[in-house]
Amino acid sequence: MTLYDIKPKFQNLLRPMVVKLHAWGVTANQVTLLAMLTSVFLGGLLMYFPTPILYISLPFYLFFRMALNAIDGMLAREFKQQSTLGAILNEVGDIISDAALYLAFAFLTGIAPWLVILVVLLSWLTEFCGVIAQTLTGIRNYRGPLGKSDRAFVLGALGLFIALWPQYISVANIVFGIAALLLAWTCINRCRSALEAKNA
Repeated sequence: MTLYDIKPKFQNLLRPMVVKLHAWGVTANQVTLLAMLTSVFLGGLLMYFPTPILYISLPFYLFFRMALNAIDGMLAREFKQQSTLGAILNEVGDIISDAALYLAFAFLTGIAPWLVILVVLLSWLTEFCGVIAQTLTGIRNYRGPLGKSDRAFVLGALGLFIALWPQYISVANIVFGIAALLLAWTCINRCRSALEAKNA
């Protein structure tokens, strides 16, 4: 069970907005680019000003980013905007956004940079394993336990924790360590799922 499993309910809440955006001429690719560019901007801002209180922006922004990710997919599927360029932007945009936002933690005093980098690399690997599954089976794999939405929730909550209780910032190292283990597990689950589907 991951946050991805409640995505249909989240999409239903967003559907009226998606219909309006389509009526205004907004495209799925534009939304994808907006998500990537705003992620890079906020990540760069946090890297340049690595002050704990500024990390309170992460939970709010990551929720906004999840909404944008849902919106671009709905625009593409429900209004026939799917394209090869859109698929590329979606995958590349996600890994760039993850790197920009999550690497910002490495600039905070008290957090081990190598742990943050490890989590970013394993996050990329989970998405790669999901794409491998799609190549083999034709279906993108989103198995957890730490998929994209789950990572956003965990690291958004961590940003809030750091902003409110910076004196306990060392706890972040434990969170990143556990996240790395869960990401490795996610990679294994996605590859195993692809093998099972291929051999079925």
